[in-house]
Amino acid sequence: MIKDRTKHEEADKHKVNNHQDEVCGSCSPQSGTETADNVADESFEPADSVSCADGAAEWKDKYMRLSAEFDNYRKRTLKEKMDLIAAGGEDVIKPLLGVMDDFDRAVDAMERAVDVESVKQGVLLIRQKFIDTLKSKGVSAIEAKGEALDTDLHDAVAQFPVDDQAMKGRIVDVVQKGYRLKDKVIRHSKVVVGE
Repeated sequence: MIKDRTKHEEADKHKVNNHQDEVCGSCSPQSGTETADNVADESFEPADSVSCADGAAEWKDKYMRLSAEFDNYRKRTLKEKMDLIAAGGEDVIKPLLGVMDDFDRAVDAMERAVDVESVKQGVLLIRQKFIDTLKSKGVSAIEAKGEALDTDLHDAVAQFPVDDQAMKGRIVDVVQKGYRLKDKVIRHSKVVVGE
């Protein structure tokens, strides 16, 4: 009886294996059950691949154009910056040429002058013109003498003993004037501080 059951099981297995190897009417693609090959064939459409390739080519073209435009923009702004720097120097130097002309005239006048006071007055006028020219460009002197030491504006180069307690920690002498260009310090004042 056990042998009979084993024979029936083997026969059933044989039928199942044969059934999977054959394509029967119930397993045909028309019945609604599809094989993996058929599904892959239907999902691949050549028209989609062509449109994807066209889209990729379009995006690549846009990228290349944008990259070229940015490179041109970068070069143009770099050139404009260089021109601005060159023009900025010219803007400062042109007014100073007038002061230089005045110095040349003063040197000529000193050679012929017999009155030292007139030469002195001429040099003072040129100095004032130079100061006014610098002010028109935003340059101003940093006031230091008598002020408290501020390391953002002053460089202490020496300390000097003072008798007045009020002058301790304050600037008693200026060795070299400092200057600002608008709000930026372009040269710190070199100062002597009381101790």
